[in-house]
Amino acid sequence: MYDVIIIGAGPSGLMASIAAAENGSKVLVLEKGKKPGNKLAISGGGRCNVTNRLPEEEIIKNIPGNGRFLYGPFSVFNNDDIIRFFEGLGVPLKEEDHGRMFPVSNKAKDVVGALLNEMERLHVELKLETKVAKLLMDDEKILGVRLTTGEEIRAHAVVLAVGGKAVPQTGSTGDGYPWAERAGHTITTLYPTEVPLLSKESFIVTKELQGLALRDVAVSVLNKKGKSIITHTMDMLFTHFGLSGPAILRCSQFVVKEQMKNGGAPVTMKIDTMPTLNEEEIFQLLNKTVKDEAKKQVNNALKNLAPERWLNFLLERAVISPTDTGATLSAEKLRNLAALLKGFTMEVNGTQPIEKAFVTGGGVSTKEIVPKTMASKKKDGLYFCGEILDIHGYTGGYNITSALVTGRIAGMSAGEFSGMQ
Repeated sequence: MYDVIIIGAGPSGLMASIAAAENGSKVLVLEKGKKPGNKLAISGGGRCNVTNRLPEEEIIKNIPGNGRFLYGPFSVFNNDDIIRFFEGLGVPLKEEDHGRMFPVSNKAKDVVGALLNEMERLHVELKLETKVAKLLMDDEKILGVRLTTGEEIRAHAVVLAVGGKAVPQTGSTGDGYPWAERAGHTITTLYPTEVPLLSKESFIVTKELQGLALRDVAVSVLNKKGKSIITHTMDMLFTHFGLSGPAILRCSQFVVKEQMKNGGAPVTMKIDTMPTLNEEEIFQLLNKTVKDEAKKQVNNALKNLAPERWLNFLLERAVISPTDTGATLSAEKLRNLAALLKGFTMEVNGTQPIEKAFVTGGGVSTKEIVPKTMASKKKDGLYFCGEILDIHGYTGGYNITSALVTGRIAGMSAGEFSGMQ
């Protein structure tokens, strides 16, 4: 008999096991994979972006999928507490751009190692390559788990930390959703977020722009009426299947949500190459530049304003021959080019599948979870944390912050609950 069983040894599960064991609970972690902390080990390009130092309001803003739910959990344990926690375990952190926090060593394995050492110190039992078949429960409460081998393990509390469906090579294959449903929980529609977009535009199909990166462009997702739903100003990349890069990943969930509304029809994206200028200012800049170098070919005169391949692509769309000179170019054609630089639009047809996404959208409804304890409102002794919940953020340390915060609170609460049984 255990006090607390935690299913899943990802970021939230490892954190939950430490929090549960700190108050003296007998804790067992079950992980179906061969090694714990798989997702942590690959996060942040193998350097592990453990959290983000931005103020709470900003963090919530960067978690567009039910981020507001986290106000409750953050009042108990927040991103600053995560930083103190790791530094207390002997993993000093450093801040990089946009508040992202990394280990000073730049090694994800130091983060995983510190968690495993702390679990060992607290006598947490960890069983690897151990698959759970189902949760054991009666009408009121959780009783334990049954393994695929048929073995039953009893516990006062169970924490589901099994992840979502994104990045399945780390073991997140959606195992927890049917278990949560059997315990009476609602699973909201699952969909990919932080995922590349697909397009059938002719220039994508012909791979004309494949490999072209645009820096600091403003990328918007438009609704049916042509109004912008969201805009992200970051880098983006044209690929052989569509679009990728940071700005695109952040826009992707809004494309998915718009397609849910419009019956799966294509969605229009707008690329603003010069977000700091308005269309008239761009026209004046183009006009001055080509007139100052009236004898030069247009593509040479304008070459500092945009990457060459992108400029040539837009010149063609504005019906300007690259060999035209400033002296021969009409104002009307320059206005067309200014309009394209300010707002080139194209259609996307959807996203890569959820298995290719960085983050799962949807999951166990947050309406059925107590925010300050992460306890199920449907079944006593059941707790949730991490990506199985319907909470999702942008990349940049936001999802891992959510996982570590909810993991900490789920583990603490499960430990306290089992102490009262």
